[in-house]
Amino acid sequence: MKALQYVNKYFIKYKWRLFFGIIITVLSKLLALKIPVIIRNSINVVEKYTEGTVTDIHEVKEELLYNVMVIIGITLVAGFLTFLMRQTIIVMSRLIEFDLKNEIYQQYQRLSLNFYKKNRTGDLMNRISEDVSKVRMYFGPAIMYSLNMIVLFIVGFTQMLQIDPKLTMYTLLPFPILSISIFILSKQINKRSTIVQQYLSKLTTYTQEFFSGINVVKSYGIEKAVIANFDTLVDVSKEKNIHLYQVQALFFPLMVLLIGISNIIVLYVGGQQYIAGEIKIGVIAEFFLYVNILTWPVAIVGWVTSIIQQAEASQQRINEFLEQIPEIQNTAKSNTELKGKVVFKDVSLVYDDTNITALKSVSFTVNPGETIALLGKTGSGKSTVINLISRLYDVTTGEVLLDDINIKDCNLYDVRNQIGFVPQEPFLFSDTIENNIKFGKDNTEQDRIIDAAKNAVVHDNIVDFPDGYQTVLGERGVTLSGGQKQRVSIARAILKDPSILIFDDCLSAVDTETEEKILTNLDRVSRGKTTFIISHRVSSAKNADKILVLDEGVIVQQGTHNQLINMDGYYKKIYTEQLLEKEI
Repeated sequence: MKALQYVNKYFIKYKWRLFFGIIITVLSKLLALKIPVIIRNSINVVEKYTEGTVTDIHEVKEELLYNVMVIIGITLVAGFLTFLMRQTIIVMSRLIEFDLKNEIYQQYQRLSLNFYKKNRTGDLMNRISEDVSKVRMYFGPAIMYSLNMIVLFIVGFTQMLQIDPKLTMYTLLPFPILSISIFILSKQINKRSTIVQQYLSKLTTYTQEFFSGINVVKSYGIEKAVIANFDTLVDVSKEKNIHLYQVQALFFPLMVLLIGISNIIVLYVGGQQYIAGEIKIGVIAEFFLYVNILTWPVAIVGWVTSIIQQAEASQQRINEFLEQIPEIQNTAKSNTELKGKVVFKDVSLVYDDTNITALKSVSFTVNPGETIALLGKTGSGKSTVINLISRLYDVTTGEVLLDDINIKDCNLYDVRNQIGFVPQEPFLFSDTIENNIKFGKDNTEQDRIIDAAKNAVVHDNIVDFPDGYQTVLGERGVTLSGGQKQRVSIARAILKDPSILIFDDCLSAVDTETEEKILTNLDRVSRGKTTFIISHRVSSAKNADKILVLDEGVIVQQGTHNQLINMDGYYKKIYTEQLLEKEI
């Protein structure tokens, strides 16, 4: 249970719920264990009457009636205490589940972008849902039934020992076998449970990717192949589950067998003692009741062990992520307010997952309020420059300075809060268009939202929808066209009113006329803001204060539009090609 030690802190947080749960459990089981004593006394009274020791039938009836009423009363009180026990311990487990999910989600938020490149969404989802549910069972049912078992066993065994030590020892003969069996089987459950959870993650990942890429699947007409692959994965997962439940299935029959043997021992040994006159018939009945009262707690050992082993396996998977230290750390305690100056000093970056050198000794300076355009072939390092400014990655060598301060010494959250970023592939949430535009800036007047949409040249499209700005988008904004998604994403960045604006090839899906309108509006709204524009089109870059041309992670050209079109190189080449395309 090494992995589960991580979550022991929650026992401290909810110690009072746990404490009262334990007290209530002890009381309810102490009451329940009074019933065999009352039944023994009742049978002994009847035996005395049949032997002639007691001759008054009314006295016998009164005592029996009294005992019946006491049993009913004890049962009702014990039942109510059991209800309270569930209200303390089971509710505690739900609160811990809530806390653990929040802790994992917050860790997901802290982890760097590089982490998400190495791990699949389906696996992340499975660990925060299915794995946490397995751990919750450890805090709830496992604790509750373990307490039941311990209290019943200790109190029941003590009372049995006081009544007849010899019969008690014979009755408990099968229990060592039970303990050894549990030890052996629990190791197998832990191992197989880990494999089951891994395959569940694979299934979740596969289905999540299938649903996200359903348009590609349908456009290629490969539904049958996808379903066949899914069936194969499901079959393997089914086999792994069967292997797990084959081991779990041994527990309950084993418990029933051993309890049955205990009953046989009570019947045989107790019968011999009764014949010999060593005990009364009521003692045998009492022992039968004790053995059968202990049947469920002892039988539950297997189930509880299974729960704990599955929780251990799940918590181990959760700990793999919780114990990861985010690559990007916020070391600044003071606030950082950006004016917009950006300096790259001999910056190089190597992606550790692919070992690709994205940037090689890149140096440039951007003054506050300037507009910089980045051009280059696919994979030249343009988006990497932007990722470094947002500190989604840290440089391998060199320095990135914001307002002459190393970006690592700036407050990470302040830096990102003062950057308006429009990614190459805009992401919209399954929410209203209005909420998507004001994402990151909730308290915004309607007029400002509309103004931002107009500047992004998407307002007319929005008002044409039946619900206008209250139109709820599909997942990832699937309701909108590619160009509309880009423009809504631009409106979101404009509304944020940041110190630094970043547009990462965000006009690729709009026509030339719309592009010109947006660029004109951006030129106006970005005055006084440092602006980075990544594009494959010269039309998007020509009005920039400085243009940087990258090739294989190196700046090969830089200057203004007029300077670069009079200089042989990549910029002049694509300018000529795009000019010719426009004329045609």
